[in-house]
Amino acid sequence: MEKINLQQKFSLFDEHWNPKIVAELNNQHVKLAKLLGEFDWHHHESEDELFWVVSGELIMHFRDKSVTIGPGEMIVVPKGIEHKPEAKHEVQLVLFEPSSTVNTGSVAGSSAKTVTDLEWI
Repeated sequence: MEKINLQQKFSLFDEHWNPKIVAELNNQHVKLAKLLGEFDWHHHESEDELFWVVSGELIMHFRDKSVTIGPGEMIVVPKGIEHKPEAKHEVQLVLFEPSSTVNTGSVAGSSAKTVTDLEWI
């Protein structure tokens, strides 16, 4: 049981769209990620996702609207809902999602952004 310093953990990596695991609880992973640019449209059949913005501004696109999430704000994307994250400038965020979640969900087999072997930091 050690405390986790988010800024120290964010300083350990630079790559975008490559989440890192920092904790695990109740079959959920707590992940840190840096985002820049647009991600793929996708959904997750069985997993909800929580995006908590630490710095920057995240735009979460849905087929019928877009929601802007700033520092200290979060959004939960329910399972089955198609979405596309976008960061016009770098965003640092915390993700809470089941440990089985693949970042590209429904397009996992066809996306260059799919990360299947997550690193613990």
